[in-house]
Amino acid sequence: MFLTHCVTRRKPSRSQSHASDFSKYETKYMEQPVLPERKIGNLEIYSYEELRQATNCFHEENEIGEEGNGLVYLGKLRDGRTVAVKRLYQENSWKVEQFINEVQIFSTLSHPCLVRLYGCTSAHSPELLLVYEFISNGTLADHLHGNRRNPRGLPWYIRLNIAIQTAEALAFLHSVDPPIIHRDVKSSNILLDENLNVKVARFGFCGLVPADASYGTSAILGTAGYIDPEYLKCYQLTEKSDVYSFGVVLVEIISAELAVDIHRNTSEINLANMAIAKIRQGAFYDLVDPQLDIEINHLVKAMVSAVAELAFRCLAAERDDRPHMKEVVARLEEIRESCGEREWGSFSNIKQPTTAPLSPISVGDEWPLIRSSPNTGT
Repeated sequence: MFLTHCVTRRKPSRSQSHASDFSKYETKYMEQPVLPERKIGNLEIYSYEELRQATNCFHEENEIGEEGNGLVYLGKLRDGRTVAVKRLYQENSWKVEQFINEVQIFSTLSHPCLVRLYGCTSAHSPELLLVYEFISNGTLADHLHGNRRNPRGLPWYIRLNIAIQTAEALAFLHSVDPPIIHRDVKSSNILLDENLNVKVARFGFCGLVPADASYGTSAILGTAGYIDPEYLKCYQLTEKSDVYSFGVVLVEIISAELAVDIHRNTSEINLANMAIAKIRQGAFYDLVDPQLDIEINHLVKAMVSAVAELAFRCLAAERDDRPHMKEVVARLEEIRESCGEREWGSFSNIKQPTTAPLSPISVGDEWPLIRSSPNTGT
């Protein structure tokens, strides 16, 4: 039952001029006045009232997260689908542009490893809302070092699959014409479904790349610990900025450590810096999650070493020394295939540790780690 009278907090708002901005985009697709059954590209247009009811009048008990440009609510549509509804807040034209950006991107974009955008409200609704598919199993960050972490940790084959699927999603974004830079790749934007398959999310920062494959901006975009250091120097984003951030995610997958942790030694607060230092010292294995048991499983040890080498390349200080995402995908698939079909099958047959149900939330340098050929025996 929905509330008959709604009292909400931090209510988003926008001016009529913002509606006009979005209307300009709508007119590209519709010649007649906007109706609920109309579409923008492949996206549905929802009425504000339907989404208000779907979220129980945006009740705080339905709030499942907060992003840079709005709050996210759990909702249930009339057709029975459970969704995540993002509600733009603050009367800020830059944030409205982000909203329009997401609609423009997702009106034609689709990939199995990207969170699906079902639709949005029209420009004439009281508020601007986005409706996404709801992913119920938390994020990679939750499972590595958050409230969904299992005492036995994630098995290696699951970690590697997550890395491959995330890389595939980013490679897809970079391959469209014009390319799309995610700009905020991090473990908390890698959602996992009930089968631990990847759904990359958080596209508020996404943008189309101009012809020169760069994007200049004076505003820092991204998250501490994942930001391309070259971007911090020149304020220019490229696809290689995503590659750097993904390199940090790879180190997280291997170590189960936070990208930034002020409780570590000063020189090791930044995970990327710590990883690079340990690799150069030939001590990277000190950073590997003990729950991977690499000392007793030499096959896993060989694959972890290979992924660490790839992460090292992704974290190169100079962009030109980093691989493209399609190269990253190919290398990760090679690593998975290197263990052999039978051995990989034995990994994937290991029962996945379960956790108690939780409330849903929405280098170019020479590789110094491997001194000799790793023992791949089991």
